[in-house]
Amino acid sequence: MGVYIGKIIAISELNVQVLINEEKVKYHDILYTEQKGKKLYFEVAEEDGNVVSAIPFQTVIGLKKGVEVYKESDGLEIQYSDEILGKVFDSYGNLIDGQSIENVVKKNVYERNVSLEEINLNGGNLWTGIKVLDFFAPMKKGFKMGLLGGAGVGKTVLIKELINNVYKGFNSNSVFVGIGERSREGKELYDEMTEAGLLDKMGIVFGQMGENSAARSKAIFSGLTLAEYLRDEKGQDVLLFVDNIYRYVQASSELNAELARVPIENGYPANIASAISLVEERINSTEKGSITSFQAIYIPADDVTDQAVQTIQGHLDGQIVLDRKVAEKGLYPAVDVFNTTSKQIDIEKVGERHYRLVEEALRYYSRYAELEEIIAVLGIEELSSMDTKIFYRTRKLRNYFTQPMFVAENYTGVPGKFVDIDDVLEDVENILTGKYDDVDESRFLYIGKYEG
Repeated sequence: MGVYIGKIIAISELNVQVLINEEKVKYHDILYTEQKGKKLYFEVAEEDGNVVSAIPFQTVIGLKKGVEVYKESDGLEIQYSDEILGKVFDSYGNLIDGQSIENVVKKNVYERNVSLEEINLNGGNLWTGIKVLDFFAPMKKGFKMGLLGGAGVGKTVLIKELINNVYKGFNSNSVFVGIGERSREGKELYDEMTEAGLLDKMGIVFGQMGENSAARSKAIFSGLTLAEYLRDEKGQDVLLFVDNIYRYVQASSELNAELARVPIENGYPANIASAISLVEERINSTEKGSITSFQAIYIPADDVTDQAVQTIQGHLDGQIVLDRKVAEKGLYPAVDVFNTTSKQIDIEKVGERHYRLVEEALRYYSRYAELEEIIAVLGIEELSSMDTKIFYRTRKLRNYFTQPMFVAENYTGVPGKFVDIDDVLEDVENILTGKYDDVDESRFLYIGKYEG
């Protein structure tokens, strides 16, 4: 039995106030009360003299004033062992997939913070084997990448391919955190991962859309703890997928409103920057391993200047943008090369050859967009010989950056390809310099390395 600390004096959907006795209570402590043989849990959010505001983890329907409240000996915890793989947890560390854990070893989800001495910025490159990403948005271990794109542009397939390739290349596991996920989408992801044989290579945390703000705000901390286990205890280079980081900010705003904290513009809490930093600063490389994250960002009303989006982007090292217009042409991964960026695209970091090739490729893409409009009006015969070359070479390049995916083999019947960055640079150089001018553009569609 926990320690008796006081009684409930006020109840609202996201805030239960407790009048406490002499017992010490601090931020993030877990309190509970028993109702009809079941425990209802709360987490301390604020302390004002001898009145504590606590966030309920589940519905407060049926809860009454005057009910006795107890304090748990431990805070919010999640499993911290190899048994996290192949399992699905809720935001509070409970299994929701009908499985069980044989040897329970738990860790507090707020405990870990990487100190400045531990951070290792020389984590080395993280090559994914996906041509368009490695070329236009190369990554280092420990990078934070935004993943932007609406529904149906191939986000899930790209995530699955990344999990597959990183497991093959580095023998490292992944963690998927669904914040405000639709339960249908969560189930689809679970089934797809099982089908692709990837489920046992990852740990999953879901804070579902139908749950209250507490669940949506805690999912990320439970997911980070799983990723930290793989990095710190297993020495792995972990991939952490967060879908959707904006929902975490949204949930924090809802909780702040309930606690009557005055919001700044757009209804965001005044502590929005520190709330996002709490999460982002835990994603880092150390001497033991690294956590590289892909964070899907919902952009409210397509407003990129939204304060939450801007604050999140301030932490990112790059972004991968998936575009419906590219997908409609049947080109997958449907990456928008103009808006896909990475801090690694720097002459000092990727070397002169790679840097110059990206510059040249983007110049070709840019001119191609202009030429498409000219051709629509005047026809291709009116182009100069140089523009004609640019037009056809860019089409080859565009086709070259498509790729057969390992995780889509069942549907396409085409074996997946992992392409080395040196092969990508060589192929791109050959296309741009005209070595393949006589080769038909269809020969570059859905291949790995060009074999000639």
